[in-house]
Amino acid sequence: MHEHQFLFLDFEFTMPENKHKPAGFYQEIIEVGIVSVIADKICDTFSAYVMPEKFPKLTERCKNFLHIPQEEIDMGISFKELTAHLAKYDEACPSTVVTWGNMDTKVLRHNCEKAKIPYPFKGKHRDLSLEYKRFFGDRNQTGLWKAIEAYGKAGTGKHHRALDDALTTYNIFKLVEKDKQYLVKPAPAKIGDLVDFSKLMKKVSTN
Repeated sequence: MHEHQFLFLDFEFTMPENKHKPAGFYQEIIEVGIVSVIADKICDTFSAYVMPEKFPKLTERCKNFLHIPQEEIDMGISFKELTAHLAKYDEACPSTVVTWGNMDTKVLRHNCEKAKIPYPFKGKHRDLSLEYKRFFGDRNQTGLWKAIEAYGKAGTGKHHRALDDALTTYNIFKLVEKDKQYLVKPAPAKIGDLVDFSKLMKKVSTN
């Protein structure tokens, strides 16, 4: 029987130059970062640039925000190659996909629909930002790096680099899961655990 796998996933997407989007524009995946974790150990990581198909030329805003040059994107894998690679993880063993927010899976589904390619994951999905919000009772959903800093930790690598963000998501996951364990109610203490009867009997015998 296969062990369960957690897949920590992060994408970066194309952006329009401004609020006025070109006709037919939709966000496309241009970078992927994935961390495979089995039995609390990182088994594999994967990072790649992905060529957008609908709008292959990145906007200046996108290049400046993500610090990704056009040349890297031009040499990236195709979206079809991306989904095939993601599907291999899912086929290897039962998996839960963990993302920070729901944007990554939403854009992946939309890109699959546009390309007429099957969605690569069959298992469960967990939105860690939502879990974090519920766990700490925050009114608003917190940004990934703000959340890790709240723990007094630093994010891994550079923010808005897909693999670094995926690794940071995994680090927050470990911290939140550890905190959840502290909240599990311990078994009720027995009277013998609360009172040291040997000292009590000694005290009684000396009176």
